[in-house]
Amino acid sequence: MEGQQRLTWFYVALAVIALVGVAALVMARGRSGGGTTVVEPVVADSTVFPGHALGSDSAPVTIIEYADFQCPACGKFAVLTEPDVRTRLVNTGRVRWIFRDFPLDGHPNSMPAHLAAACASEQGKFFEMHDQLYFNQGRWALEARPQREFRAYARAIGLDLGRYDGCVDAKRYLGRLTAMKDDALRRGINSTPTFDIDNRRMSGYIDYDSLKVLVDRAAGSR
Repeated sequence: MEGQQRLTWFYVALAVIALVGVAALVMARGRSGGGTTVVEPVVADSTVFPGHALGSDSAPVTIIEYADFQCPACGKFAVLTEPDVRTRLVNTGRVRWIFRDFPLDGHPNSMPAHLAAACASEQGKFFEMHDQLYFNQGRWALEARPQREFRAYARAIGLDLGRYDGCVDAKRYLGRLTAMKDDALRRGINSTPTFDIDNRRMSGYIDYDSLKVLVDRAAGSR
């Protein structure tokens, strides 16, 4: 009987070790953030705003970024990687870049930031506000009332403040932003930043060299 009990505890111990090993592998994969997955295209909802675009319509590769203005990883990408992307890939005609709003529920200042950017887009300066929001993310992300900061950015990029204030106060683009978020969820987007490069999806921060490899692969497959 005693030998049987020892044998039972031996198998229990083996099972625990196995479970711990599996959990460690899952956590390691979750932290790695690298790699791409192949995704099936979802038919676009023609009633949803397609996003804010940079670059030529005839560029051989289109990249769609789903991002949240309060997301730290999105801010890191915007500050460290995106300047090279614009200079070396977008401005040279290799890539058309599309930004799609995906404000996360867990970020209380995210929707106000996206509203500020949408109101800037009304005056043709979405990406100017985009840059102000990301490069100054540490200043407003934890503010109880970030709108004062956003208005300062609107002034800095030369917006008509009367038009901007009216747009923000009316929450003119709240419906559009909500629809964009719902559409992203329908497409299987669940984290930011997420990048769709043709039919391949990459989630998490990515540096310029790694992104260029994916762009070259997409261009070469055509």
